[in-house]
Amino acid sequence: MIDEIEEIVFDEIAIADTVRELGERISRDYEGKELVLICILKGAAIFTTDLARSISSPATLEFIQASSYGLTTSSSGNVIIKKDTETDLQDKHVLLVDTIIDTGKTMECLFKLLSARRPASLNVVVLLDKSCKRQVEVPIAYKGYDLPDKFVVGYGLDYGEHYRNLPYIAALKADG
Repeated sequence: MIDEIEEIVFDEIAIADTVRELGERISRDYEGKELVLICILKGAAIFTTDLARSISSPATLEFIQASSYGLTTSSSGNVIIKKDTETDLQDKHVLLVDTIIDTGKTMECLFKLLSARRPASLNVVVLLDKSCKRQVEVPIAYKGYDLPDKFVVGYGLDYGEHYRNLPYIAALKADG
């Protein structure tokens, strides 16, 4: 399967540095506040874990699972909530964590769902912003990188449930 990798887009060191910088910014912005990190499964599990460890403020961890891809390289546009949060979010500062935003439809759906639960604040942190594919604008408070129009895997991102365990982010070959 490694033969299907075209190039490494972001290596382990670059990712670690960016995650640390994001964590430092979030720590400053949420100092003294009750922060809930909501990991969007499955793709953001690794990013969320690393990010949580880089945040010095107290934070709790929650999980939500939404899907719009299935086994393809493009979003279907239909967002399905497979697992919902368990914590009462009212009056808490909520930070939705995802590894990548492209069309914005999944994040828009989650933002609406969680806004209705009346958090004190609701923001988004994303490692990769593929704005060239954006169909719906979503507010991104913290982002690591702008991503060109490439289908990437690794660091939690998959293609057909493969490649999530790669420690870097890589583009697949077009015929991969």
